[in-house]
Amino acid sequence: MTVGVTWWGHACVTVALGGRRVLTDPLLTDRLAHLRRYAAPVPAEAADADLVVVSHLHADHLHLPSLQRVRPDATVLVPAGALRLVRKAVGRDRVREVAPGDEFTVAGVFVRVVAAHHDGRRLPGSRHRGPAVGYVLSGASDPADSVWFAGDTGLFDGLCDIGPVRTAIVPVGGWGPTLGPEHLDPVQAAEAVRRVGAEHAVPIHFGTFWPVGLRTVAPAVHRHRFVEPGEAFAQALDGAAQAHVLAPGGSVAL
Repeated sequence: MTVGVTWWGHACVTVALGGRRVLTDPLLTDRLAHLRRYAAPVPAEAADADLVVVSHLHADHLHLPSLQRVRPDATVLVPAGALRLVRKAVGRDRVREVAPGDEFTVAGVFVRVVAAHHDGRRLPGSRHRGPAVGYVLSGASDPADSVWFAGDTGLFDGLCDIGPVRTAIVPVGGWGPTLGPEHLDPVQAAEAVRRVGAEHAVPIHFGTFWPVGLRTVAPAVHRHRFVEPGEAFAQALDGAAQAHVLAPGGSVAL
């Protein structure tokens, strides 16, 4: 089965498999607080999805205005603890809470919910919290042709239990001058791909949003954290998997 991956920017990806479209962590906006999108605008077609998966509650991954733009009959999977928040803000009935270890078929897609090592709270100052998760996705008729969407995560021992998968969609950067804990830089992301035994890897979570004015003030940091992570990740893989470095809006068929 051919799997299509289209990266819209940040952690927002459309995975096309088995005739279904899965949208990850939709962020369909040009501004988010102090961040500006420095990439082509997200086209309207990005909101066309049969299934939406959300990895954790941070506003750049669970972006409520973007969820409102998604096709209204799409099913939305959110980490346990987010159901009330999403239903109240978005007005969707087809929202389902998930936790690591869950396995089921929904919207024609087989979903395995896996752990991630990341702060899952809705910050700052929100009472909403839940586990950060990743998702292993496959066509319901071909579960072996699997795609791991990592969400946000750092390295952790349980990564080896996620694989083997055919394709890994992994974060390799961030949106500011530092990454902070529980994130992956390009070298760590390459190690995560090795641990899950992927054949193909698509780097995300870089090259899209950046603080207003920081490029001018710190151009070297901008190159290191915004421009270069995708190619640095491909070099760090060193043949362990085939890297597909896309620009926002770019696609690859696997």
